[in-house]
Amino acid sequence: MKANSKFKKFDLEFWANIKLLNQRLGYTIRKTKKNPEGGFVVPSIEDIENVFSDEGLSTKRLIENGKFTDFGQSVVDYMEYRGDILTNQVEPNLMNKDQAKKLFYAMKKANKPKCPLPMNKQKNEKKDYSFLTGLVNMIIEQNKGDLDCDYDPKELTAITKDNFPIRTLSRRVDGAFPSVIDPKAIWEIKEYYYTTTFGSRVADGVYETQLDGWELWEAKQNTGVEINHYLIVDDYFTWWGMGRSYLCRLIDSIHMGLVTEVIFGKEVLTRLPKLVKGWLANE
Repeated sequence: MKANSKFKKFDLEFWANIKLLNQRLGYTIRKTKKNPEGGFVVPSIEDIENVFSDEGLSTKRLIENGKFTDFGQSVVDYMEYRGDILTNQVEPNLMNKDQAKKLFYAMKKANKPKCPLPMNKQKNEKKDYSFLTGLVNMIIEQNKGDLDCDYDPKELTAITKDNFPIRTLSRRVDGAFPSVIDPKAIWEIKEYYYTTTFGSRVADGVYETQLDGWELWEAKQNTGVEINHYLIVDDYFTWWGMGRSYLCRLIDSIHMGLVTEVIFGKEVLTRLPKLVKGWLANE
C-alpha cells in the first residue's frame, strides 16, 4: 500500500495532533454486542474539545465558531480514511499460517527456486520455512532477471559518494537490491504466524521501521540520495486480531514518508512483481 497523495503533504504539526488524539481517544473502538465488528476512532468536535481541555491546550487550529477548520477537517478526514483503508484493503490481504503455508509450498513446487528459503525459529512440530520471507525471496528471484540481490544482508546499509561512506544506517535490514551498499531498495519482513499474544517484539518492529525511515529521510534531505524502503508484514491474528492500533501506526508511517510502502500478506503476489520491475527500470 502506498500513501494517499491527499494526506502526504502534511507537516509534523499534523502528525502531532493525530498522535495526541489517538493517545487520548485510542485507535480502535471496542467490540460490543451492539457493535460486534468494532471499528476505528474518528473524533467529533466534542471529543477534540475534551481532549485539548484536559491537557490545557488550545483548539483554535482545529475548531473555530463550533466548526472544524480546514486543518481540523483534514485531521478527521485522515482518521476516517485510515480506518476505511484498513478495513477494506488491509484486512482482506492478511493471511493466517495455513494460508501462507499453502501459498508458499505451491510457489516453491511451481518455481523450483534457487534463492534462500530460510527456516523459522520455532521448534518441534512448528519448525518449518519462514513462509512470508520465502514468498518474498521467490517473487524477487522470478522478476529480477540476472541482477544481484542480497536476500540476507549481514551488515549495515551504507550510502557512499566518490567511493567513500557518507551515511550508514543503524540497523541491519532483511533484504537489499542489488546490494547493501548503495541499494535501490531495502526491506524488512515481519511475519508472526505462531504468535499467540501481542508482545513487545511486534511493537518494536513498527518502531524499528520508523527509525530506519528517519535515517533515510535525513539522508535524502542532506545528500539527495533516495532509497526505496519497504515493510512487508503478515499474520491475521497478530495484526488484525490484536494489533490494529499498530496497523494504524503503519499507515501513519507511510504518509509521514518514513516508509515507501507497506505490503500486507498476500499483496506480495500482486504488488511485489511491479516493484521489482520498477527497480530494474532504474538500473
